[in-house]
Amino acid sequence: MLGNEPEVEKERAMPDAAGAPSSSMEKVGTFASLRVPNFRLLLVGTTLSNAAMWIQQVTLSWLVYDLTGSGTILGTINAVRSAASLGMVPMAGVLIDRLNRRKLMLSTAGWLFTISLGLGLALIFSRANISYLFVFSFLGGMSQTIDMALRQVVVFDLVPRSRTPNALALIQTGWSLMRSFGPSIGAFLILWVGAGGNFLVQAGACVLIAITITRIKFPERKSEAVHRSPFQNIKEGIRYLMKERLTRIFMMMGFILPLLIIPIFTILPPIYAEEVFHGGPEVLGFLMSAVGFGGIAGGVVTASLGRIERRGLIQLASLFLLSVSLILFALSTKLWVALLLLALAGFFEMIFLITNQTLLQLSIPDSMRGRITSIVNLNMALSPLGGLVAGVGSDLLGGPKMITIVLGGITALVAVFVFLASTTVRDYRLSQALDANLASQEGA
Repeated sequence: MLGNEPEVEKERAMPDAAGAPSSSMEKVGTFASLRVPNFRLLLVGTTLSNAAMWIQQVTLSWLVYDLTGSGTILGTINAVRSAASLGMVPMAGVLIDRLNRRKLMLSTAGWLFTISLGLGLALIFSRANISYLFVFSFLGGMSQTIDMALRQVVVFDLVPRSRTPNALALIQTGWSLMRSFGPSIGAFLILWVGAGGNFLVQAGACVLIAITITRIKFPERKSEAVHRSPFQNIKEGIRYLMKERLTRIFMMMGFILPLLIIPIFTILPPIYAEEVFHGGPEVLGFLMSAVGFGGIAGGVVTASLGRIERRGLIQLASLFLLSVSLILFALSTKLWVALLLLALAGFFEMIFLITNQTLLQLSIPDSMRGRITSIVNLNMALSPLGGLVAGVGSDLLGGPKMITIVLGGITALVAVFVFLASTTVRDYRLSQALDANLASQEGA
């Protein structure tokens, strides 16, 4: 039996003896969400989607540089993808809130299948052309914007409220797992089947993703958004963010990673590998993998937090410890120490990310979730800006160490400032978030 809607609805609605929703009282184990058959299918499909994304990123980067030898064009193709994502954000949320979610998921999988198959065949049977890659990046950026937001939203359709923090943690752990292994798989596939064959493999992954979607039994839902125009839907989402201070605070805290932290993990490692540790690609691989393995551990730990209440404090503490780990990493001179500190940084990064996203998502009512989630995902459009700051800072400050210390120091100051200035965030509890979310559904 694939459906679990009666269990989900019963658990959402049932009060405990004290009159509080039972969801805030349930003990949740590390893999509790995996007992929900529909979530297992979603997790498998999402992990495949993440794998395809990382393989695609490696293949595109290698192919662009192989064709042009230009770092500028390599940066430009990433900017094209970001521009497509940015332009699609307003409509992505409207589509998620208005349309049947199974059909929308199948449509995005079908779209990615079509463009991956088309590019793969073009690369195999005709000479590679850089224009193909720009078109693919633009079209892929549009569809992946919908897919990323949609998969976050669907968690709340399939999993009881008490298990949503655990489910989000497992989803993010799968993402971190693919961040560790996806680039290596992509590089191996380039050697084995070539760039064109790599895109055909991605098309095959889309077929498997579509199969998981067809087996998920989605609960029936009535959308109020369809009774108003898409433009009104967008205005409602913006108005909600302007009105709801808590959602706005958690969203703004989510900007910290793409602006200050992720560039350290993505832009600076090649410079550290060559200039600091005097190594080659193997050292770069060690540095990148250390972050990913730390993230996997952080995801498992966060999934195991169960009923630990002080999630606001955990969010701030993990952000502060993340910044300290990175500052110590910048000061390290031995590779094994640097790898240990990078793993710690990845560990605390994942705890912060999952906790922030959990509290943010629980502050959003179901009727608005698609629109708000798509707006929140704008933060990833800040990554190119953060990468520019990290790269330029490394050049101006004589290497990657000082800019890492600067960015880590700013992050630490933000964590301390929010801790001292906002009792709302510092004292925020998981039961508050769960109960407020349940109340918002009852009042809808």
